[in-house]
Amino acid sequence: MQKDNLQFFIKFAYFLESSLKYRAVKNFFYNILENDDYKYKKYFDFFMIFVVLSSVTILVVDVKEHIPQWLDDFDLYFVTSVFILEYLLRFWLYSDIHKMIIDTYEESLYFDRPISKINLIKEIVTSKLDYMVSLPAIIDIIAILPSYRGIRVFRVLVLFRAFKLLRYTRSLNGFLSVLKNKKYELITLFTLFAFFIFISGTMLYVFEGANNNPNIHNLFDAFYWALVTISTVGYGDITPVTSEGKAVSIFIIMTGIGLISLVTSVIVSSFSERLEVLREDRVINELGKRKSITVICGYGLLGKLVAHDLEKEGVDFVVLDSDKNAAYEADKSGYRAICADATKGEVFESLNIKSHISHVLCLTSDDVQNSFIAINVKSLNEDVELTVRCSDKEIANKLKSINIDNIVVPEDIAGMMGAVYAGEPAAFEVLLSMIEDKDRTQIDEVRVEKESFMDEAFFGDIDFESLRLIVLGIFRRGKSNNEAGNFIFNPRVDFKIKAGDDLICIGYTAAIANLKSMGQSDG
Repeated sequence: MQKDNLQFFIKFAYFLESSLKYRAVKNFFYNILENDDYKYKKYFDFFMIFVVLSSVTILVVDVKEHIPQWLDDFDLYFVTSVFILEYLLRFWLYSDIHKMIIDTYEESLYFDRPISKINLIKEIVTSKLDYMVSLPAIIDIIAILPSYRGIRVFRVLVLFRAFKLLRYTRSLNGFLSVLKNKKYELITLFTLFAFFIFISGTMLYVFEGANNNPNIHNLFDAFYWALVTISTVGYGDITPVTSEGKAVSIFIIMTGIGLISLVTSVIVSSFSERLEVLREDRVINELGKRKSITVICGYGLLGKLVAHDLEKEGVDFVVLDSDKNAAYEADKSGYRAICADATKGEVFESLNIKSHISHVLCLTSDDVQNSFIAINVKSLNEDVELTVRCSDKEIANKLKSINIDNIVVPEDIAGMMGAVYAGEPAAFEVLLSMIEDKDRTQIDEVRVEKESFMDEAFFGDIDFESLRLIVLGIFRRGKSNNEAGNFIFNPRVDFKIKAGDDLICIGYTAAIANLKSMGQSDG
């Protein structure tokens, strides 16, 4: 009979392992309760914060005033049910019993030995007990107890419900993580606190307790005085009357000032160390809400110019630089910035490169570093459009062989601009004026979106004159990364425009913005 029961549990375990519906339900509740990146978790957190605060308010008000019956029922039934359901869900999610059964069964088959039911039960119970004795689970249990109104002492535990807020507020969790990072230093300092309180309290009791001080009745009073004095609070309800007791007071006051200064400096230094990480986490969370992000790698002279232009265009972008001073400067300029090494894949994965990053601009002053960044980005997502700054022509040629979308050689551009200025200075001034967007006139490119009014339309059928624009030409990209694009200057009237083409236009800023708006997909 026991063997049949065991076979039933094994079959049921395999059923759960193969059930897509079961895994989907469990994954949903895991995301709601534990996954901070899940888009609906914040609504659950807001709901739980409301439940906790409302229950605490009801129980505190009920101490002095009589609350309406419906509020009493709300706290007794609804709040209690929510807390119990949350506890049971976390208890369920903490470990997978069916996987333990499967692992034990497959291990017994592999080694050809019988299943030890005692060891299996012990493993299951131990895994669940690990959760039950954890601090968050204990707080959850204590938070449920005040609901049982018949036992009045449990109502004192209502304050423990406030500790549940730690689960649902990132800022409080961030504060606790800061303190956790300095756990060793804080434990050392609090040990010193306890040592000095014990020594000074004992000394005061010896000097003042022998009927010399009517306010000190026992050793606890002496320890209370020592704690109040060393914390520099000084209520004044207990004061030394003997010379020896006053000397102890002088010693403990000076010691307390020093220890409090040390504790303050430890906490402040920890926050200073974590401040950059917390700020970058905030930047990553903000960018996680955007669908198309441009990443600027390197905040040098070129990076600053590009960031300024992207800001004017209204493009969502983030600056990556391994130099703390450069990242701080970008942040000070009002840009989203992260101090990180762009040659490492972790930073791009945290920004969700597979779905959120559309363009990466490698603009550091080091060609080798730009090459490493380019290789890193392409290894993570080949569809990201990549532009690389490169001064070395040999490195530039190598980059072309690995399907880099755009390679910019600043020296070549500067040389061409210099030649234009030397030969046609007036034309150069006009061109520079349009590039810098002076007098509201600029050169810009407009991408043709699929299913827009320009998609599959003939060039001559679009009245660019009424749109107050001059089209210099159309840049058509290659069918693959290996195939170079083609620029068609002054297209013929029968030239068919296709989705993905870039129209190079000259006109007022408002006219170009109007065409970009009209060129969006109709779908």
